[in-house]
Amino acid sequence: MRILRTDEARFTGLPDYPFAPNYLDVAPNLRMHYVDEGPATGTPVLMLHGEPSWSYLYRHMIPLVSQAGYRVLAPDLIGFGKSDKPASVDDYSYDRHLTWLAHWLETLDLRNITLVCQNWGSLLGLRLAAEHPQRFSRIIVGNGMLPTGETRVPTVFSLWKAFATHSPWFPVGRIVQIGTERTLSKAELAAYEAPFPTAEYKAGARAFPKLVPVSPEDPASEANKAAWRVLEKWRKPFITCFSAGDPITRGGDRYMQRRIPGAHGQPHITLRGGHFLQEDSPEAFARTIIDALKTEMAA
Repeated sequence: MRILRTDEARFTGLPDYPFAPNYLDVAPNLRMHYVDEGPATGTPVLMLHGEPSWSYLYRHMIPLVSQAGYRVLAPDLIGFGKSDKPASVDDYSYDRHLTWLAHWLETLDLRNITLVCQNWGSLLGLRLAAEHPQRFSRIIVGNGMLPTGETRVPTVFSLWKAFATHSPWFPVGRIVQIGTERTLSKAELAAYEAPFPTAEYKAGARAFPKLVPVSPEDPASEANKAAWRVLEKWRKPFITCFSAGDPITRGGDRYMQRRIPGAHGQPHITLRGGHFLQEDSPEAFARTIIDALKTEMAA
């Protein structure tokens, strides 16, 4: 496996991203970067990004939640952000991503975690919580799902998958902008491009759409079904925080509310914004997290 590492200089002076870098090897010669802000003894809040973003996506939320007294951890998935990037699309699989994340989680020995996840952060995070339930106390899902390949995928996803697989042009900043209602600044667009100095650094981003289970025969389908069997008995708080303007995940919030016991009676919310609600409604998303944690404290 050939590993690429983005030069740290490309991350200098990014707008609204002052966070000190932290690194952990999740496999031999494979380094994962993560943000770790707030008191070390605070209740951990794990923010998982998706495709094709990185922890920069949570830059407006991290200070709000950490200043409220919680420890916020936001890793860059392997292939993204400041984390190392295997150079071949074939180096990435659903299970490998989970193995890397689980190693990071167990090495830091995080417990009583509030999971905040969106997009592929949900595909990975919900599996992670189902497979390590003793480490998680609460789940907050924004514009995400755990697919098993048993339901028809939206046409817009099929188009996205074809584009990611075959297009010679893969403009990460533009892709994030398409999924965001507000207009990103040139500096913000450049920040999303920063991890990828050349096309070969984008193998992880191109790989993700092909890893989504779209049929019951998919390699990840059975493991995701097993995770759902855990989630169908999940009685810890499970909150959906979707946006009003996401054509890919629309309706997924109601599906999870019906199927997961811990979602019953929770303060589910619909926020303004597109797919990347962290860009469109970061304050409201952060407030949802803080209010959920305060409710636990009061109880």
